[in-house]
Amino acid sequence: MTIELSQRFYFDAAHTLRRQVEAEGSRRIHGHTYHAEITLRGEPHPETGMLMDLGLVRQAMAAVRDQLDHHFLDEVPGIGPATLENLAQYIYRSLKGSLPQLCRVSVERPHSGDKCVYWPD
Repeated sequence: MTIELSQRFYFDAAHTLRRQVEAEGSRRIHGHTYHAEITLRGEPHPETGMLMDLGLVRQAMAAVRDQLDHHFLDEVPGIGPATLENLAQYIYRSLKGSLPQLCRVSVERPHSGDKCVYWPD
């Protein structure tokens, strides 16, 4: 039996972005509220029935959230340009070591309707 277990977190952060459309406002420092969701996939432990203790998942998520929340994303090493795509990959790389069953990360800005889902091949 394979199951998926998901957990969400949010963070507020600022960044700049060079782009072709809506370029002027994007180049100035501006901020967003981001919602991230991580998903683990695998077989539950036969004795506990849990894929992974949610307390451990929340601890790992808190560590990556602390790296992003109320930070200037342009200065966070390892993100690159602070696009939704790069943020999803950054969160994945940051969590994969402590959450080996991690299979998917999504990052969304609900206010503007933008969302990116990252899952490695």
